[in-house]
Amino acid sequence: MTGPAFEPIHGRYLTVDTAEGPRRLHIETAGQGRDVLLLHTAGADTRQWRHVLCDEDLCKDNCFWAFDMPWHGKSLPPDGWQEREYLLTTEGYIDTILAVMDALGLDRPILAGCSMGGRIALQLALRHPDRFAGFIAIEASDFQPAWYDIDWFDRPDAHGGQMGAALVSANISPHAPEPDRWATQWGFMQSGPGVFRGDLSFYTRDDSLVGKLGEIDTTRARVHILVGAYDLTCTPDDAERTAAAIPGATCTVMPELGHFPMSEHPTAFRPYLADALARMA
Repeated sequence: MTGPAFEPIHGRYLTVDTAEGPRRLHIETAGQGRDVLLLHTAGADTRQWRHVLCDEDLCKDNCFWAFDMPWHGKSLPPDGWQEREYLLTTEGYIDTILAVMDALGLDRPILAGCSMGGRIALQLALRHPDRFAGFIAIEASDFQPAWYDIDWFDRPDAHGGQMGAALVSANISPHAPEPDRWATQWGFMQSGPGVFRGDLSFYTRDDSLVGKLGEIDTTRARVHILVGAYDLTCTPDDAERTAAAIPGATCTVMPELGHFPMSEHPTAFRPYLADALARMA
């Protein structure tokens, strides 16, 4: 049995100004070197990235930054949240990311996002390529219509967190170690009422990338897509189709992984992330 030990992750709160008003966000960071901004999946928070932030070798050359989006994790919803419906939009998502970058003074970081974070990475590659050094879009495609009813995630007669965990369980690889599988699902069980639904509204209804992938200029910022073979939401076919439509983009299928690779099976995910970071050099 080992004694107590602090992890290298440092967490602080940061208030940023967005188009919708000030937002108090929880930020975590670890490492040194080039900046890498990490984005969590729908209905989750920065805990999905804890294994990366604790990776001593990756942190030798990379300074990782991860933040909880408003309404997520330790980032509280805005004042008056009880009187409004939370629905994430492309414009609001991009605005929040750029506001965080400005507040942290990040100059052309690498952006690595998963699921909805991967989708917004592609949007940023299209709209703001010069703000970034490269994009690692994980479990990402141009558009994925819902194969489920998102209204189930915010009903008085159903536990939204348990419904969310049940949904994501089908997207976790059978190779995932049991402790990491359940840690991944626990994050969804804790999601605030209606938050997962609001994120999925963005993910399953915003088709504004369709037909525009060819406009992404990878000579200004590289794009590499990672996808798990056991991802039912964004399948390898979806990711490869998307990469093929972006001139110069690359794609890697991860055989033993699902939709949440950094948290469901961090050991198997690590070499793919290391390779993707090397491609950004």
